[in-house]
Amino acid sequence: MFSLAHLSDPHLGPLTKFSLRELIGKRATGYVNWRRKRRHAHDMEILGLIVADVLAQKPDHIACTGDVSHIGLPTEFKTAVSFLDTLGTRDAVSFVPGNHDCYTRSSVAALARELGPWSASDDGAAGYPWYRRRGPVALIGMNTGIPTMPLMATGRVGSAQIAAAEALLARGRSEGLIRIVLIHHPPYVGGARRTRELLDAPAFEAMLHRAGAELVLHGHNHRFSLAWRRGRDHDVPIVGVPSASIGPRGSHGELACWHLLRIDGTPEAPAISLERRAFDLDGTVKLLQLVPLTGGGLV
Repeated sequence: MFSLAHLSDPHLGPLTKFSLRELIGKRATGYVNWRRKRRHAHDMEILGLIVADVLAQKPDHIACTGDVSHIGLPTEFKTAVSFLDTLGTRDAVSFVPGNHDCYTRSSVAALARELGPWSASDDGAAGYPWYRRRGPVALIGMNTGIPTMPLMATGRVGSAQIAAAEALLARGRSEGLIRIVLIHHPPYVGGARRTRELLDAPAFEAMLHRAGAELVLHGHNHRFSLAWRRGRDHDVPIVGVPSASIGPRGSHGELACWHLLRIDGTPEAPAISLERRAFDLDGTVKLLQLVPLTGGGLV
């Protein structure tokens, strides 16, 4: 039995010092949004409770699917380094970026520089998709973050990354591993509303149908979701996790939550279950729901 913790969208705060020059363009809009809403919605004390609960469950591996930042400042990624280090050793934690982490063109280089240890393949190769083997599992990390215009939160995978991911899924299948894709945006048609969707979701779905996978994990919507799509040998569950830091003052998502996945079986007959563990208004983090992810969801 392999256990995997999944959390996403912590939107770490507060914002550290920055220059006015760094607020030029989209970051100015994002900063106003942070001042008005996000700094109240994302509660770092609640995030601390979530992290403590994650560590108490002693998962074999931890995956964070993006949006550690608000407006993609280089100083925010330094904060993210400290956060990811609290989760465990660097080989026990994996990361893929979200749209806020790729907020502007200048964010991308700082993101790669600071968070590279959590988003590289086992052989040390940088770039996406990456491939990490952990026990009976192949983790395949993809990047959907792209700089966009203000008020846009769309993502894109791109044809090159889709082709490379298909090859890695085939590799995992040949190695007899249970294949789990980590991605930020919901990678299916209808997964997010307009201006927030993955623009090439149809291409991802088509690739998933050809190559197959045992599980896809994402964030972005700040809500729990479960969708099923056709795979090569069996239906593939696609699970979205809420933000790990939203408190009672948040208005754009469910209360902070994380998911514990218990993984067993084989690629041909996977046995996967999901524990949803969430912050409660009594100040604790507790089991919210058990969800079986075996047997398929399509008729």
